[in-house]
Amino acid sequence: MNADGPNTPGPATRQAPMDPGLLRDWSQECVRGLTAVRGEINDLNVFPIPDSDTGSNMLHTMTAAATACADTAPDATLTQVIRAAADGATGQARGNSGIILSQVLVGLADAADINAVDGAVPFNRLWASGLGLAALAATRAVSEPRDGTVLTLLRQAAATATELIDASPGDLARAVADGCADDLERTTEQLPELARAGVVDAGGRGLLVLVDSMVKVLTGVSARRRRYQGALAGGGDPIGHPSAGEACDANSSEMDFEVMYTIEGAVAEQIPVLRARLDGLGDAVVIVGDSSNTAGERFSVHVHTCEPGDAVEAGIEVGRVSAIRITCFVLDAHRASHDPDDRPAARARGVVAVVDGDGAAELFEQEGASVVRSDDGLDATALAQAILAVDAAHVVVMANGALPAQDLVTVAADARSRHRTVVFLPTLSMVQCLSALAVHDIAAAPDADAYAMAEAAASTRRGSVMTATEPALTLAGACDTGDLLGLIGVDVLVIGPGQSEAATALVDLMLSTGGELVTVLAGADIADGVLERLERHVSAAHPGVEFVAYQSGQADEVLQVGVE
Repeated sequence: MNADGPNTPGPATRQAPMDPGLLRDWSQECVRGLTAVRGEINDLNVFPIPDSDTGSNMLHTMTAAATACADTAPDATLTQVIRAAADGATGQARGNSGIILSQVLVGLADAADINAVDGAVPFNRLWASGLGLAALAATRAVSEPRDGTVLTLLRQAAATATELIDASPGDLARAVADGCADDLERTTEQLPELARAGVVDAGGRGLLVLVDSMVKVLTGVSARRRRYQGALAGGGDPIGHPSAGEACDANSSEMDFEVMYTIEGAVAEQIPVLRARLDGLGDAVVIVGDSSNTAGERFSVHVHTCEPGDAVEAGIEVGRVSAIRITCFVLDAHRASHDPDDRPAARARGVVAVVDGDGAAELFEQEGASVVRSDDGLDATALAQAILAVDAAHVVVMANGALPAQDLVTVAADARSRHRTVVFLPTLSMVQCLSALAVHDIAAAPDADAYAMAEAAASTRRGSVMTATEPALTLAGACDTGDLLGLIGVDVLVIGPGQSEAATALVDLMLSTGGELVTVLAGADIADGVLERLERHVSAAHPGVEFVAYQSGQADEVLQVGVE
């Protein structure tokens, strides 16, 4: 027992350094938390403009931070890990909510730099100092800070952490999180736009996820929070967008476009001039410097405006502009007014493909798919998170046999919402998936596009060549370890002494019932010359049949074959 009492940590515990691994765990927990309530946060989003994307933007930004954390060296110090997270978030921040979230991480990174001793930082000092710096950075970034927003919650969280600087890390984190939840409830009364809609602040709800996640990784216990109802569900008066025919007033909040871009080579003294220029063109102006650039020569810019061209030109006048992203609010509002349950996400259509092998990943990305790797196995949670990360209103998913049907049911339940439709095509191999992608048409209606893709996949007969790992009795006879097996579907119909022999016999068998195109995906263990010999055989034995091959690099099959 120490002098402070039986349940109070001693000075050594209070000053225990924060572990870099805990920080990595926290970033991943934040991603999981934001994924779980992404739709809820989107529904709360009425300020500064009701574009229903705050949850999506925060998730996108935090995912970038978590990825940067995970990519740091195993022996990286806390200051290196948190700075990597801040850089990742700043570089990939989406929307004003994403930019403010990035400033939370920048504040923590700056606090780590200030308080580090030999690369180590006490948790309490990092959390208190970091939240304080984050509140200052986020407030400075916004042209017109308002009470009742995430900025208010950040200030209060910093004050709570500073007041409890001598508590245990777990008690401090719990107090910050519970105080944040209480302050979130008060935002409805503080901001008129929220009061009219009857909702709490969407960005504040996202911040609550971040502080709750820290409690979870420190204590292993998740706080139970109520579901915060959106404007329509809560019975308030949702704040509307201007219609296409309404005039756009730069002094109102009814802006037609969200504009984001990055400026490099700018002089810090020019930023107030840029801010004033953008304030005259619109609202919700946010400008922040790059986390890792102490010279302040790289800035991320965000504005809502009716003059997107002028907003971009204003940036060009002070530096080199890149990563320009313009979103039309009027188009989104027009669509939402016709179908409020089908509000579009950042992209209208997305395709998710599960693949095995470096070459396959590159191939399918080139074909426009968002790739999920299954080289080391795949679980339902990872696939669901990948679908959410696509952030599209309509998502076509091809698991390619990596998960059983019952797991796909779980994925569908986790990924679908009233703002997103998810269609799973019954592809059982990458060759079938490739056939589906070949007919994918983003301009077609979603249902028609999905039907055409499913039809193309179903018309592709799938086969594979694998190496036998043990003696077995198959439909083609007995095989020994090391024999090459040719499968059509899941049935072994060919046994060959070598890769070329098995591949040739398999293709002949598959073409015996007709076919116009043979597609081969070569695995990591394919021998030299096999593809060339197979192509020559098809040309000689099956005139008129087209042959195409790709180096996909899957580990468990010598090759996959598709016949259309």
